[in-house]
Amino acid sequence: MLQKLYFILLCFVLQGCAAQSKYKLVDAEQETVIREDYSYYLYFPEGYDEKPEEEYPLLLFLHGGGESGDSLVYVKRNGPPKLIKRGKKFPFMILAPQNPQKKMWWNTRSVMQLLDTIVANNRVDKNRIYLTGLSRGGGAAWEMAVQYPTKFAAMAVVCGMTPLPYASWIDKKMPIWVFHGEEDQSIPISESETMVSKLKSMGHDIRFTKYPGVGHDSWIKAYEDDELYEWFMEQERQE
Repeated sequence: MLQKLYFILLCFVLQGCAAQSKYKLVDAEQETVIREDYSYYLYFPEGYDEKPEEEYPLLLFLHGGGESGDSLVYVKRNGPPKLIKRGKKFPFMILAPQNPQKKMWWNTRSVMQLLDTIVANNRVDKNRIYLTGLSRGGGAAWEMAVQYPTKFAAMAVVCGMTPLPYASWIDKKMPIWVFHGEEDQSIPISESETMVSKLKSMGHDIRFTKYPGVGHDSWIKAYEDDELYEWFMEQERQE
């Protein structure tokens, strides 16, 4: 009787193990769509309308986290849009979109779709498209340099997060200028120092400006420096 009971229990155990070993593997497919609605400023330099045959350089500016949301006026707080508000004139077009997601990173694919649309519908010199961003926008600029390595003629990053593995994917033909405050408590200057050192060791054309005694708002000094815009205008994409 006891042996029979053991046999019955053993059967239950084996059946349980057999049931657990079954699995299902399904081949499936689904198309996903991510939609972003961008508000943006588009600046045209003097003479644009009077010279219909001329193409102009374009600077894509990506703001920081504090300017994200649904009020476009926030974009004028920093960077080139702030200077335009003050009356500064630039020799190139400037595209300054607003990240609609307050707590999320830039969706760089959708930014590129916006940029391509602007380029297609305006007189843009495709060999002189420049990229710049500050803080969260600086991190997005590094990402765009990786995802679209032949798109930009030059890039300037201000206090942005810089994942070191990106270095291997950045095109050596694109000059880079990095800015960072030495007292930055939000994104430590070591982020930029490490990336700059790595890129230099790989033979990249890269400049690095450090601001002693300056914290996270290094974008104030960086974007008020006319040398930055003169440097941009000297760059042209060579394929």
